Amino acid sequence: MSQPFPYRKVYGTAMILAAITLYGLLSALFGDGVWDELSWVALSVPLAVIVWKYSRTSRQE
Repeated sequence: MSQPFPYRKVYGTAMILAAITLYGLLSALFGDGVWDELSWVALSVPLAVIVWKYSRTSRQE
């Protein structure tokens, strides 16, 4: 028997980041006050992940 393609292992992080981004965008569109602040936090998470991954790869070179 062959193992199925591990979608969760390959795309899991991307799906989580997409869900956080979608939450941030929707909360910025439909909410005010605290929702605006939550949207800033949610939309900064993907940027923080990009910076973190970039700093790890640049150190390894």
